Amino acid sequence: MPEFFASTAKGLVDPLETELKDLGLKILEKTQGGVYFESNWEGCYKANLHSRLASRILKPILDFTAYQPEELYTQILRHDFTKYIKPTQTISIDVTIRDSKMRDQRFVAMKIKDAIVDQFRDKFGVRPDVDNEQPALRIHVRAVKNQFNVAVDTTGDSLFMRGYRRETGEAPLKENLAAGLIKLSEWDGQSPIIDFMCGSGTFLIEAAMMAMNVAPGIHRKRFGFMSWLSYEQETWDNLVQEAMDAEKEELPFMFYGYDIDNRVLKSAKDNAKRAGVDQVIEFKKESVATVEPPVEKGLIVINPPYGARIGDEDNLRDVYRDLGFTLKHRFKGWDAWILSGNKELIADLKLKSTRKHFVFNGNIECRFLKYSMF
Repeated sequence: MPEFFASTAKGLVDPLETELKDLGLKILEKTQGGVYFESNWEGCYKANLHSRLASRILKPILDFTAYQPEELYTQILRHDFTKYIKPTQTISIDVTIRDSKMRDQRFVAMKIKDAIVDQFRDKFGVRPDVDNEQPALRIHVRAVKNQFNVAVDTTGDSLFMRGYRRETGEAPLKENLAAGLIKLSEWDGQSPIIDFMCGSGTFLIEAAMMAMNVAPGIHRKRFGFMSWLSYEQETWDNLVQEAMDAEKEELPFMFYGYDIDNRVLKSAKDNAKRAGVDQVIEFKKESVATVEPPVEKGLIVINPPYGARIGDEDNLRDVYRDLGFTLKHRFKGWDAWILSGNKELIADLKLKSTRKHFVFNGNIECRFLKYSMF
């Protein structure tokens, strides 16, 4: 049975493993960057459609050692790439190298490309072109200390690109990271979530999609495997229909998003509508200094600015102080989870966290902190 690798952001491997198990997939191994699993191709399609936390679903095909370009060329020819696409379709090569004798990523990508297109030319007399934007076959190559791992990408554009978000704030949170943080918060899926600084609404939209059982990939037009010769249209159509049949039309509770920027609130509303969950999210213009509980009990999840990307750190201190005051004095009995990429600013909350997870928001190391308002 084929083996696949689901990659994800650092800090989300454990919840990703749980998610893949819940999808009925057999887990083989966890690594720092993701989870290996075993499945038929229907399971691969299912992971692409339903995984909220994965970035990509890759199919490992080669694992070898190479020190010289000639070795690299020969090793690539061990695999038959002509079984994936027609010679008139396109390819792209994504290469990352660390601590290897061959250090030039562009040269390595060119050598791998030469081997693949020569394989097509020898068999068909025609070779595929390179397209780095929307290739039919995307090949990922990782090399560490001369050990090369080659995989074909079944996903295409990263899975965090759900298709509902067209406009964002200045420092958007990727959809799969937002979903992963919701999972880490151990939210029960049956109670309100409030975001005091909702921006483009990603936290709330991802949570609402979970609660309404909306598959995260349901709005995407294309996945990488759809361009392959082996693509099973009927299998995919059946999975999509099953996912749509499982969606809920309404919920017994709401989600609440606040922000002081009318522009991003409009974007959030539009995003929620495209995601099909606008009926369960209420957006309102409000500052963290004045927000009041819209319901008796729920969960608070916030990604405040931390100065690394937007805002001036000194100006943000008052925002954090207001946030801490609001939580402490207006939301007694609530739990709040806050994503922090700045130790100094988070100290201005004047609150003590009760739990924490380490995650990466892009290249920023962050802490996802829980505060219980007793």
